[in-house]
Amino acid sequence: MKILIFGGAAEGRLLAGLVPALGHDVTVQVATELGAEELKGCPCRVRTGRLDAREMTELVREFDLVIDATHPYAAEASRNIRQACRAADVPLRRVLRAASEPGDCVRVGSCGEAADYLSGRPGNILIATGSKELPAYGSLDPGRLYPRVLPTHEALSVCEKMGIAHSHILALQGPFSLEMNAAMLRQYRIRYLVTKDGGKQGGFEEKREAARRCGAELILVARPEDSGISMEELMAELEGMA
Repeated sequence: MKILIFGGAAEGRLLAGLVPALGHDVTVQVATELGAEELKGCPCRVRTGRLDAREMTELVREFDLVIDATHPYAAEASRNIRQACRAADVPLRRVLRAASEPGDCVRVGSCGEAADYLSGRPGNILIATGSKELPAYGSLDPGRLYPRVLPTHEALSVCEKMGIAHSHILALQGPFSLEMNAAMLRQYRIRYLVTKDGGKQGGFEEKREAARRCGAELILVARPEDSGISMEELMAELEGMA
């Protein structure tokens, strides 16, 4: 069976190794060169680049099954994949990542709401919600912001356009250990840690515990509503198709 996986997250990388082993012909589509870099050595074809609606629909038509293994917060990407599969009349499976137990934190519905909450509350802020979301914090003093972003030209450019000092830009690729998170919180005297629920794969528990130990307030941006199946359910289904 010819299978197209929209990757870019931990689930996509895992499936890139597991699904070909079942005998399926697999192609993985990622948006960036960084995503392709993480798939080096996988037993499948890798396509790189962002697709518009027409390009995505044309690509999907070449396959028997599409798997959406994008990040839990990639709502726009998932919506575009669903629309392309409907237009091409190709079956789609969405892989869901298990949510975390957030514990004691401030929950907000968006990065914009996080910025509103932080407005008027003094203290440094470690932003771990991704470079695409950084403009939502534009109303805050850039001197307070310490964005943790991927080490790409695109991410650095967003930080620079916001006037964030280079000494505040933490360009690193996670997930990070508890010790690494705690060291950053202490080094930059962080009062607030803003994050998404990336689950176990995204190192959420390590961030939560680091915030607790360092006395930083954890601000959690809620996941968008989604539906789909677990990795275990997907693999069982694919085994039956082999």
